[in-house]
Amino acid sequence: MEFSQGGILWPALFAILIVLLLLLQKFTRFGSLHHSNLPPGPGHVPVLGNLLVLGKNPHRSLARLARIYGPVMSLKLGSIHAVIISSPSSAREALQSKDNSFSGRHVPDTMRAHGHHEVSLIWMTPNKSWRYLRALLKTHLFSSPALDASQSLRRRKVQELVAYIKGLNGEAVNIGRAAFCTVLNLISTTFLSINMVDFESESAQEFKDLIWGMMEEAGRPNISDFFPLLAPMDLQGRRRRFAAYFKKLYDLFDQMIEIRLYAETAAGEEARKKNSDILDDSFVAGSETSSATLEWAMAELLHQPEFMKRARTEIAEVIGFEREVEESDISKLPFLQAVLKETLRLHPPVPLLLPHKAGPGAEINGYTVPENSKVIVNVWAICRDDRVWKNPDCFVPERFMGREDQEVDFLGQHFDLIPFGSGRRICPGLSLGVRIVQLMLASLIQSFEWRLPDDVGPEDLDLGEKFGVTVVMASPLVAIATPNPVY
Repeated sequence: MEFSQGGILWPALFAILIVLLLLLQKFTRFGSLHHSNLPPGPGHVPVLGNLLVLGKNPHRSLARLARIYGPVMSLKLGSIHAVIISSPSSAREALQSKDNSFSGRHVPDTMRAHGHHEVSLIWMTPNKSWRYLRALLKTHLFSSPALDASQSLRRRKVQELVAYIKGLNGEAVNIGRAAFCTVLNLISTTFLSINMVDFESESAQEFKDLIWGMMEEAGRPNISDFFPLLAPMDLQGRRRRFAAYFKKLYDLFDQMIEIRLYAETAAGEEARKKNSDILDDSFVAGSETSSATLEWAMAELLHQPEFMKRARTEIAEVIGFEREVEESDISKLPFLQAVLKETLRLHPPVPLLLPHKAGPGAEINGYTVPENSKVIVNVWAICRDDRVWKNPDCFVPERFMGREDQEVDFLGQHFDLIPFGSGRRICPGLSLGVRIVQLMLASLIQSFEWRLPDDVGPEDLDLGEKFGVTVVMASPLVAIATPNPVY
């Protein structure tokens, strides 16, 4: 674990911090628990607890610990008691059977910038306002009738993506960036009827850098989260930096909203603030997770060209190359669906689901979970568990091709595969994200023959990952597309 900024460790500050925390621990006994039925877990050092074991890839570190201490595990993260869940049955218990006890959120300090946690659907307490906002979005944006009605919009955005790649005339394509722009414009057009970026514009890369900066910053360890008594000091400046991120987004959204919708009135100002927070959730969460999933899927297909060939053959046999893929075709493409499922299993976009907060009297698997504990579901550990999946570290789409296996989905009911969560806190935009990723993937495979640059063989493709709230490819995927001569 690193408490550094820009690669510079602050030894003096760190020493002062340790002394302060030791004094707090001595005189207030903060963080002490007196429950005899806690889940098992590793021993911990004074003050820091188990923070040092998290490392740069906490999802992997926690998975290794779960192999030792079990699928429900206690950790001490500074003064915070955390419970890590790493099995399908325990995840089902927390997210579905006992979701009343675990529906709250353990809010990171960065999300308190500008009071974002009080108005964000992602971080709000599940109260009346939260239920109203969720129902509103589901009815008007994410329900099946609403999605069917907006199908032509998604088709148009994917057509723009295909046209952009064709226009490169054989130049290398940054697939993640192209997918990001497509999803970004889909979201902005859905909400505000305008394209937000051009594929080659500097603003596109700047916005992607901004979104990833937020994701990466939020995924880094923050002293304020582990020692809430120190949060007002914001020792690492994380909340201040997030406030700057939010201001950039709010300024951008305010301009877009004002142009499209509102006059300069007090009511308009309040409405703009609410809409800016909705847009923030949608842009930040939706654009990065969808584009990262598409990039990982294409990377795995280029890494194992026989799977790319099989997906292309399926499309040729079912649809052909004389018309575009439609959303209604996806159900007739079982191998393509299996590719997406296997991508989400091997590379869940959010490997550690956003943290839940335990309510009073909470239990999991017979263990006591103290009130206000941080509860984290390690989806990555579940998806890489050889007791759940055969050859879990290998990309094998065929595992989803059997009669029963085809029924397994990632919509929150099959707890072997819950990359977007489950229960009342499941990703609200899941249905939209799935439709656009499936359509982009099918269209890219149908429209082009793909290969890696001349100096990169399939076996040499870098599949390393970079951890933030989402996990993205450490090296952006670049490939060369040759348009299908018939299409």
